[in-house]
Amino acid sequence: MKPSRSLHAILLLFTAVLAMHPLAAAAQPKKLKVFILAGQSNMEGHAKVETFDYIGDDPATAPLLRQIRGDDGKPRVCDHVWISYLTGGGDNNGEGTGKLTAGFGSRRNPTEDGGNIGPEFTFGLTMDAALKEPVLLIKTAWGGKSLYYDFRPPSAGVYPRSPDDMAKNRNPESGSGHYYRLMVEHVKKVLADPKRVCPAYDAAAGYEVAGFVWLQGWNDAVDRNVYPVLPKDSKENRFAKYSEWLADFIRDARKDFGAPKMPFVIGVMGVGGENVKADAVAFREAMTAPALLPEFKGTVVAVPTAPFWSEELGAIADKHEKVRGMAFTLKNKNKNGPNKDGTMTDQQQKEYLKKFETDLITTAEAAMWQRGASNAGYHYLGCAKTFALMGQAFAEANLKMLEFQRR
Repeated sequence: MKPSRSLHAILLLFTAVLAMHPLAAAAQPKKLKVFILAGQSNMEGHAKVETFDYIGDDPATAPLLRQIRGDDGKPRVCDHVWISYLTGGGDNNGEGTGKLTAGFGSRRNPTEDGGNIGPEFTFGLTMDAALKEPVLLIKTAWGGKSLYYDFRPPSAGVYPRSPDDMAKNRNPESGSGHYYRLMVEHVKKVLADPKRVCPAYDAAAGYEVAGFVWLQGWNDAVDRNVYPVLPKDSKENRFAKYSEWLADFIRDARKDFGAPKMPFVIGVMGVGGENVKADAVAFREAMTAPALLPEFKGTVVAVPTAPFWSEELGAIADKHEKVRGMAFTLKNKNKNGPNKDGTMTDQQQKEYLKKFETDLITTAEAAMWQRGASNAGYHYLGCAKTFALMGQAFAEANLKMLEFQRR
């Protein structure tokens, strides 16, 4: 029995549609998604992988531990995310590359696994889970770098040296913006030949600079030369210039990378958690300010990191600080201390300090510290839980901006 003309027409149409379907045609090449991560020591990341277990102690973050560690107990290796990481000291910079996994945090040797993570790890894992395209992270980070000088954007002009700078022979004009330029040069070098780092790159599909994450701030926040303390009755923010320079940075980076609407995530410094002094609050407000500008609506987001600070580890860190203070008191024979008459021997001081610490820090707290912390407070205590939550939050904010742009 022959099919009717109408049925024959339907079959022909169905065949034609099927032929055009992606599953029937050759697989379409996918454009590489490129994300740039930049900043100072906290973008480097000083959380040791040995603190991963602490993530699982909290039921709220236990699923995150399963995301970053495989069934074999080892950190996951991404199948579709690659990274190029430029870091180093002074002029001795180097590049670490490979599939994204743990170990692309702070490194003594730029080319070798340093045993640390920064926000890049869970940022990449989150992108890997959310995107169908291959992903390339380009990370440039160096410890102890400022925005006002080291990462100074071109639009801000050359850093004007203060009398104090000249007296101390620091911050020469030649170094103004040096690390901004290093960042741009490295990103452009990687993007000139993406396949060198990312074997999945398809030149026919090309790439898209799909986001930028900025995590920096400590050096600016503690600088009273560039950001002088204002009178107590002043209503101004002493860090207002940071806001101005960060806005310049965003505009310049977009121009230099040919991405005028590049999503930009500002990781607002959260060292110390929620209960911090007025200066820290003012600096956080200054970091957030560019995201509130009308020109950046929907394309720049400030992500607070204070909520990811471990309050329980922070409390133990305060106790460790008291121990260090007592050691100083003993050594310097403070008039209000137990060694005010200077009769305690070195051994007696050690014994006194050991008992002082044992009485102050419980066995449970000592075990928790060993499990969750691996660095100083200005490095978010070197807590992998904190860095993992930050990276995840940065990725989610970036993805929301990409979705906003697609509407």
